[in-house]
Amino acid sequence: MTPIRLGITGGIGSGKSVVAHVLQALGIPVFDCDAESKRLTVVHPHIRQQLVALLGAKVYQGNALNKPYLANYLFSSPEHVQQINSIIHPVLKDYFLQWVSEQSTKFVAIESAILFEAGYDDVVDYVVMISAPLEVRIARSIRRDGVTRSAIEERIRQQMDDEEKRRRSQFDVVNDGVVPVIPQVLEIINTLSQK
Repeated sequence: MTPIRLGITGGIGSGKSVVAHVLQALGIPVFDCDAESKRLTVVHPHIRQQLVALLGAKVYQGNALNKPYLANYLFSSPEHVQQINSIIHPVLKDYFLQWVSEQSTKFVAIESAILFEAGYDDVVDYVVMISAPLEVRIARSIRRDGVTRSAIEERIRQQMDDEEKRRRSQFDVVNDGVVPVIPQVLEIINTLSQK
């Protein structure tokens, strides 16, 4: 039996990880794109080779990624983001599909802020958009990342617009700190279980 694949996405500070934790509490395995991409960027030979070819040996410091060096390159232009994504995400997508084939649950999920941008929407059955008001997202992100408001606003500008994500998603979970999240997630799972 192939599991039903859920894509979990939303802008920075929307609370994707909250929904991921709810799914995990329900026994649904969640593939964390951010964590896995960081891991594969260090250990996967193809990714290492491609990044070194693009950026030079300084992109790695021994067995670790030189994050400031990579970040400087990434955030200097949208083309650079696309270059890096084209190296990492095809490998990560293959890794996700392999991971799915090893699961024995009715549902699996993949959590990614750039689900649409990286093309993961074509390997999931349904997309769940997590949303929160802009000010809530900014406050959460500042608290979590310890960065300035302007840095968060710049990251938000670089992400796909929430309305576009919502238009391309089948479900929407509001995570504004007021509306309870768990009943919304349960409703999605119950709806899909009946299909």
